Amino acid sequence: MDPALINSYTQRTFAPELGGHPDLLGLFSSSGAAALAGALLGEFQPVSTTQIQVRIPESQLPEAQPEKAMHVDGVACPHLDPDELRTFSLLVGVVLSDITDPTGGALRYQSGGHLTMSEWFRDQWSLGVTDQVPPDVNTRTGTPFLGAPGDVLLMHHLVPHAVGRNLSREPRVMAYFRVSHVAHAEHRLESLRDPWLDYPGLAGLHQAEAPS
Repeated sequence: MDPALINSYTQRTFAPELGGHPDLLGLFSSSGAAALAGALLGEFQPVSTTQIQVRIPESQLPEAQPEKAMHVDGVACPHLDPDELRTFSLLVGVVLSDITDPTGGALRYQSGGHLTMSEWFRDQWSLGVTDQVPPDVNTRTGTPFLGAPGDVLLMHHLVPHAVGRNLSREPRVMAYFRVSHVAHAEHRLESLRDPWLDYPGLAGLHQAEAPS
């Protein structure tokens, strides 16, 4: 690992040359995670790459690793054109290190935030806006995702999340897979405004529970 590239790795992926390695892809395809994704999304696009994210202990770095503010992946990313969308349907994360310390660079998510974000995208946001989340969402710290190696995170794409400093002594390592409903590319904007569009099974459940 080239220390000079840590900022770039943090924005995109560590070990980019290993993104398509069969053993890493197997964390999704051979672990049961693919079946869970299929139960939520139905048919989905093939998953061909792995994102490796490492939060390095600050004590081991000459300068702090960049933090990630509250955001929704692929929308108004600092390294993308604000008119460009790189969205998907479901984030699948596989824990590769013990994550027991909330101050150890854990991903921090906002439970139920997919509903808040879909309302914002529908009522207040438009393509080209550079804000990643509304102000009230940006001020929340979120819940740290903790786990042990082999644990799996299934998170709706619209759930806002952040990643902060690692003040522990051990690196935090996660493998992420971005899973897209087979038709997601045809309705990226619509899926930002309708949280159930890529989730046919949950959409039916939501409609059944809606008051008449």
